[in-house]
Amino acid sequence: MILRELLDSDRISWDNLTQTYHHGCFMQSWTWANFRELDGYQTFRYGLFDESDQLIGGCIFYFYPQRSAANLIFASAAPLLPPNLETEGMQLLLNQAEKLSQGMGSGGAIALRIEPLLSAKPEWMNQDFVRSPADLMPSETLWIDLQKSESVLLAEMLPKGRYNIGLSQRHGVETVFTSEDAAIPHFYDLFYETAQRQGFLSESYGFFIKLCQNLFREGMAEIGFAKYNGKILATILLIYWGDRCTYLYGGRSESARQVMPVYALHWAAMQRAKQLGHRIYDFYGYSDDPTHAYYKFSRFKRQFGGTVKKTIGAHDYFFYDRLADAVIRLLR
Repeated sequence: MILRELLDSDRISWDNLTQTYHHGCFMQSWTWANFRELDGYQTFRYGLFDESDQLIGGCIFYFYPQRSAANLIFASAAPLLPPNLETEGMQLLLNQAEKLSQGMGSGGAIALRIEPLLSAKPEWMNQDFVRSPADLMPSETLWIDLQKSESVLLAEMLPKGRYNIGLSQRHGVETVFTSEDAAIPHFYDLFYETAQRQGFLSESYGFFIKLCQNLFREGMAEIGFAKYNGKILATILLIYWGDRCTYLYGGRSESARQVMPVYALHWAAMQRAKQLGHRIYDFYGYSDDPTHAYYKFSRFKRQFGGTVKKTIGAHDYFFYDRLADAVIRLLR
């Protein structure tokens, strides 16, 4: 097995791998990396190849240059390692990350943060990988199994979820999905309004323009709207990748809440994802812990049934030479 930098000619093979890999994720897609570059990140794309030059694994590393002595190289939902060669593949990627760390910015990078979407810490992540103080992605989420029939999906919802979907239908709430750029400002208005009302930090309008325009062009994303009497009341941003449709962002108006537009929108999104051939509707973030920031949103998500999925979260591998240099600089 060898490791080499991925070229533009490897793009299709890489995207195919990330879509078929059991724990693959859109954050390791070529398009997502391109979007992150527009947002100021540096990306480093490496593949693991077998003796026949077949791509069998790899990782896209991300780095955000800043004037800090404690920068990180990170890899959301990665690495992707070939079965039975995990330890060898991880070592090759680790060696490469350490080389990269020495040439990054004024302070370099002191650690590699990875976050494979696994339910248990594997042997190839030995004791040198320690639990990170912060995750790159939610380590707990809620999945709806779209392989089930619509009648079964409805039957498995909580009564309130099922009732509110019916209520929205009786009120005549309409839903529409689009990948037209013209939808972005309408999405952002409701997203920003919701962020202000509920007190969470919102990404900028420019962030969504770059995200949507990049992913729309590749057929990876759509914006959904729920309308009542011609007015947009709720919106969601969906990411399509591999077997998953992921609900990434959303917002709603305080107007006409009684017609339950958000329930109508998520149910329509599940039906649409199922028709498009996706097996999972991922609510992207969930917690039963009343003290967790996701708790309030999770009570709503739970109305749709589904299964809670937990992963091991992010883990750090420290480059101790780089860490020592950073400490010395701080002490000067």
